[in-house]
Amino acid sequence: MNNRSITRQNEGIDGTERFLSPGKGRGLRAVRHFAVGELVFACPAYSYVLTVNERGAHCEHCFTRREDLFKCGKCKQAYYCNVDCQRGDWPMHKLECVAMCAYGENWCPSETVRLVARIIMKQKVTTERTSSERLLLLKEFESHLDKMDSEKDEMVQADIAALHHFYSRHISDLPDEQTLIELFAQVNCNGFTIEDEELSHLGSAAFPDVALMNHSCSPNVIVTYKGTVAEVRAVKEINPGDEIFNSYIDLLYPTEDRRERLLDSYFFTCQCTECTSKSKDKAKMEIRKLSSPPEPEEIRSMVHYAKNVIEEFRRAKHYKNILLLKTEDLIQLISLSQEKMGAIFADTNVYMLHMMYQAMGVCLYMQDWDGAMNYGEKIIQPYSVHYPAYSLNVASMYLKLGRLYLGLEKKSQGVRALKKALAIMEVAHGKDHHYVAEVKREIEEQK
Repeated sequence: MNNRSITRQNEGIDGTERFLSPGKGRGLRAVRHFAVGELVFACPAYSYVLTVNERGAHCEHCFTRREDLFKCGKCKQAYYCNVDCQRGDWPMHKLECVAMCAYGENWCPSETVRLVARIIMKQKVTTERTSSERLLLLKEFESHLDKMDSEKDEMVQADIAALHHFYSRHISDLPDEQTLIELFAQVNCNGFTIEDEELSHLGSAAFPDVALMNHSCSPNVIVTYKGTVAEVRAVKEINPGDEIFNSYIDLLYPTEDRRERLLDSYFFTCQCTECTSKSKDKAKMEIRKLSSPPEPEEIRSMVHYAKNVIEEFRRAKHYKNILLLKTEDLIQLISLSQEKMGAIFADTNVYMLHMMYQAMGVCLYMQDWDGAMNYGEKIIQPYSVHYPAYSLNVASMYLKLGRLYLGLEKKSQGVRALKKALAIMEVAHGKDHHYVAEVKREIEEQK
């Protein structure tokens, strides 16, 4: 490592420092006070890729959402704001441009494979520490290879095969097998999904400095995105010496579920204050008030059923993938699950809320605006109780509801919901974010 790299590592990120967190390994802590809503730090993506489903709606290079994008003249699949964005993206897009032309409809590497290909290219041309690695180098990412089961091994092998198939002609000297196994494992454990204000999936990225933060189910910061830059803001008061905690997972679910998900995806058992106190579990697991209460075994059996249903949806990952199934089949699955769970679980139970959220997504896809609104109205209040303050999940639900109300000419309800979304977004995204400006404009237009 050269002297310049050493200096930059010591400089770190203003107001924070890398340290050894007891029982957690390396982590990030504050060296000064941060107020709620204050930007702790921003991190440009080391490497990133726009999801295929958003092509034509977002610029491939800067992720700007606009209608007047122009497409790459060669592949006719990548879209850009202007010539500057196209030139800026060319070092990465050229990897795919020729391949997409050659393979046509058969060009179908996964998003993870696309991201890893870009990381490999970046590593070939980058010798110094980047502005994304002020505290943590990408090559320092944990891979947890020793903890991977056979299913994860098979997934990595399939990704490596796809990388060779789609990219070997276009990347000279691909790394050896062991290096690729480690890189895919590192990306799987440390990669981020970039989302918009309604939590729709926009793409995948590597943000090394953001990955340095450890997890808590009661986090004191939140990560949002401004284009391809991750912004980390305080959602609680942070004092000098406090460790800075992000959340790696959806915090809706009870302790047992969260711990299972963290162990499966990130290979640790969470011991945060929320997991040890289990303070929200009773409300999250509310049972329907019946004349004859269900037996503990019945409840356990229903929880097992609910987890299996949720896992089916989780594997599909995003609505746009789920909806490749026949819509009627999906509606039937959701309806049957709601009916079965509803015999024991109250409507505020997180498993019921999960199914309502899926149903709302189907209604939005089918443009059943009244149906979507009805589900949203049932979801929003329990969400506000179950999630932490300044939750993006709560903000996005208020935002969806507000926009639905306005579309259905329910003006006062729409403005009220948008204002509630805005109150959260001004803390989570920052008052100068373009998403915040958009919501303010929507509210202004109703006056």
